[in-house]
Amino acid sequence: MMRSVWISLLCTLTIAVVFAAGPAWAGGIMLYQFGSPDVGTAAAGNAARAQDASTVFTNPAGMGRLEKSQVLGGMQALYGDVKFSPNGSTTVSGDDGGNAIGWIPGGSAFVVQKLNPDWSIGFGVLSYFGLSENYGDTWVGRYFIQKSTLIGMTLTPAVSYRVNNWLYVGAGLNMMYGMLDEQVAINNAGEARPDGQLKYSDQKWGYGGNFGILAEPKPGTRFGLTYLTEVKLDFASVPEFSGLGPVLQAFLISQGLTTNEMGLSMTVPQMVMFSAYHEINRQWAVMGNVGWQNWSRFGKADVGINSSTPTSLTVDSDYNDTWHVALGVQYRPAIESPWTFSAGVAYDSSAVDDDKRTVSVPMGEVWGFAVGAQYAVTPNLTLGAAYEFAWLGNMPVNQVRGTGPFANTVAGEFGNSSFSFFALNLKWTY
Repeated sequence: MMRSVWISLLCTLTIAVVFAAGPAWAGGIMLYQFGSPDVGTAAAGNAARAQDASTVFTNPAGMGRLEKSQVLGGMQALYGDVKFSPNGSTTVSGDDGGNAIGWIPGGSAFVVQKLNPDWSIGFGVLSYFGLSENYGDTWVGRYFIQKSTLIGMTLTPAVSYRVNNWLYVGAGLNMMYGMLDEQVAINNAGEARPDGQLKYSDQKWGYGGNFGILAEPKPGTRFGLTYLTEVKLDFASVPEFSGLGPVLQAFLISQGLTTNEMGLSMTVPQMVMFSAYHEINRQWAVMGNVGWQNWSRFGKADVGINSSTPTSLTVDSDYNDTWHVALGVQYRPAIESPWTFSAGVAYDSSAVDDDKRTVSVPMGEVWGFAVGAQYAVTPNLTLGAAYEFAWLGNMPVNQVRGTGPFANTVAGEFGNSSFSFFALNLKWTY
């Protein structure tokens, strides 16, 4: 029996590894959605619910209160509607780039193994960090970005311990495989040539920790606190150039910018989350979150030619720390009903001010609205579905960069921007 369980788990995790990077292709860059039942509550209560194996990541201490061992697998389809409309202040000719996101698949998988009443271990694979955009080669912002993919895929082993009948503690390792691939056009200013191109690509492992406490002072009332440490991704690679004019190429060679390795260090933000969960009665439960993310430490560097006499190919961005709040409910139509319904609303503040927003990372404040349902097919098998709509609204951009013949401006807005998340999941208890 145990052998078949672990063979099934291995197959599930293999599939999840293939798809886990998908959700991170959203322009939001940091996600709570990875195909788990949390999608149906807008992640409200995710550090306190501890109702399924995704607690391996959302709060490893919660593994201790699961009554039996469990496997959870989730699939997710994301649709991003992020379109840029340039205005008259834009100084570069070209098109609007169309929808930079579109449809993206994703998923996750988790397992919790009960060793005894006090100790539990778990493992998960997911992606909660990253973005991917494709504006094409001829859009007005091509000297800032054409294509960009930054993905962090997390493998997380974890352990939890029951201190007593109301307190649990847990810890996990965040092993993140980071993948960066960027492409930007280069203006062959004054050389009467088509655009050149710069490509930068690398993969690196980064490591961090995930720590949690879960307290249940009385049955049906729980409080969770988690701390997810920052992860450093120290990318380093030699940029690839093509289509450069002879004057620009000679100058870049003289500065060593075409042959020297370029370091691009990024810090995936640390996070703190406090959650509460309370059962009003046997049919209704309410839950909520308050969270903080340390975006001021991120400092993603844009890649490109920034002046007529460049000595570097990067420009640091300026970000703000963000706050997160969420409220959610769960409802069971009858005490013995196999159905459980959920809904939630969430708000995340913007990591960037309007006057500092860039076309390479179109982030803003986000409102999330979610609904979900779980159906217990048998006592050991539960199927779930959820939908969340994330609204970013209108995000203005007025980005000026470069000096001399390389100076250009991209101005306009990402209008009515939004993301839709469609999730299906399966929970198997054994």
